Amino acid sequence: MNWVIDWSRQASAFLEKNRIPEEEIFDLIHLVLNKFSGWEGFHRIRKGKLRVIAAFDFDHTSVFIEVVDWRGNAYQQ
Repeated sequence: MNWVIDWSRQASAFLEKNRIPEEEIFDLIHLVLNKFSGWEGFHRIRKGKLRVIAAFDFDHTSVFIEVVDWRGNAYQQ
């Protein structure tokens, strides 16, 4: 199943500013998708101090990455 991944401006800017490759976030998304199915809405993905807030649409096999930021800042958007 091929998923479509879309990014908010904040998420893209954070990755560029901190020189974090998109592939690192793709790997995190892949891990999350293997852990659940059929769940809709936003999900927090944690890796160390990095947080990714993403919405999964299983009907359309798409992911929208709303926020990528450090732990304390990710929830202040």
